[in-house]
Amino acid sequence: MSRLVVVSNRVAPIKARATAGGLAVAVLAALRESGGVWFGWSGQVTPTPAAAADVVTIGRVTYALVDLTSEDYDEYYNGFANRSLWPLFHYRLDLAAFDRRFFDAHLRVNALLAHALTPLLRDDDEIWVHDFHLISMGRELRRLGCRSPIGFFLHIPFPTTEILLALPHHREIVGALFDYDLVGFQTANDLRAFRDYVVTEAGGRVDADGTVHAFRRSLRAQAFPIGIDTDDFAAMATTAKARRHIERLRASLPGREMIIGVDRLDYTKGLVERMLAFERMLETFPATRGRVTMMQIAAPSRTEVPEYADIRRALEAAAGHINGRFAEFDWVPIRYLSKPFSRQALSGLFRGSRIGLVTPFRDGMNLVAKEYVAAQDPDDPGVLVLSRFAGAAHELEEALIVNPYDVHAVAEALNRGLDMPLAERRARWAPMMERLRRNDVAAWRKAFLGALRQAHAAARAP
Repeated sequence: MSRLVVVSNRVAPIKARATAGGLAVAVLAALRESGGVWFGWSGQVTPTPAAAADVVTIGRVTYALVDLTSEDYDEYYNGFANRSLWPLFHYRLDLAAFDRRFFDAHLRVNALLAHALTPLLRDDDEIWVHDFHLISMGRELRRLGCRSPIGFFLHIPFPTTEILLALPHHREIVGALFDYDLVGFQTANDLRAFRDYVVTEAGGRVDADGTVHAFRRSLRAQAFPIGIDTDDFAAMATTAKARRHIERLRASLPGREMIIGVDRLDYTKGLVERMLAFERMLETFPATRGRVTMMQIAAPSRTEVPEYADIRRALEAAAGHINGRFAEFDWVPIRYLSKPFSRQALSGLFRGSRIGLVTPFRDGMNLVAKEYVAAQDPDDPGVLVLSRFAGAAHELEEALIVNPYDVHAVAEALNRGLDMPLAERRARWAPMMERLRRNDVAAWRKAFLGALRQAHAAARAP
């Protein structure tokens, strides 16, 4: 069996792996099955560039970590990744900053990481690169002579051609993808946007089998919607620790319902508009006052980026305004918590909440939506209110799908969810849960790696 090499911007802290979620769950399961390497930035910033990766082996998994300099961190991570690509790929051109130094740092750090990874590689390795920070990683590995199968998966949305053209180096970025054998996207919409750019801007073509030709090279491009560890998360929501969180929640809300939102603090999540929709519900449906509380958990992220400080101030102001307007001496409408929670704690909070409110303006997938569904009590499930612009909306079609820009429509969906009969809640929940079990994170991983082997074999065929 070939060894798997996973490359991601960050490698989850070794001591925290038992409680890790999302990508970390998929990565560790794959690496433990085949043995392999997890390579990426250590999260540490040092005065001088790293000469080589710091390598630690635990069982069948080798963790290889590379430090970055403060200049690389500022220009590659905070700069090109978080101030250029992130807002652009999430359709926020008004927040995108384009600086030649940022793009140069992207190329420089991708080359540095490729040089640090190359000595660790074997001829029969399969290499899986993750996310927008490392788009140019495949090109740098090929320049160093790597001939192994290399796949790339984009966890965030891929923008339409009209949006992507605003990036000064769009041809270099898309062209770099063609050094991979396989490029994976979250949804059919993202795949369609990529193909449109290839045909209309790069003058390429797309074959019926999914092979894409441009920049004098070819690759296979497909949609691979990422899943969660569905059964494990469902079981987590029934543990003693999760039940204690449910009991504490219900004790603090005697006779009331809970609406829950859980997000990173990010301008793509529609957090302020979400609170305004809750305010509109209280205005439009007076019977909901005193009946329901909204809990918004928004863990801080990317605190060095100015736009994130702005969204935090706006969110705090909105929560304060709504509480000041509607609160009573025995009821506060919004509970705003600016800190992270463990997955086990969240599973209990999800299970104890009548509505899961997930309303990003744009999201590659959004695993919180899937985790909310997985955590529900089959006998008395809650209601998911979900943005049509989250990738998860393509799979969780029985949710109440809303336009997050229309605060009145979101308010109506919240009121409908609070009044939804048990029979309808069960009828909506069951097919979503069945789909999550069928398309879990293990199925996602196996589908991608299987397609990578096929794409590499086809590229090498006479």
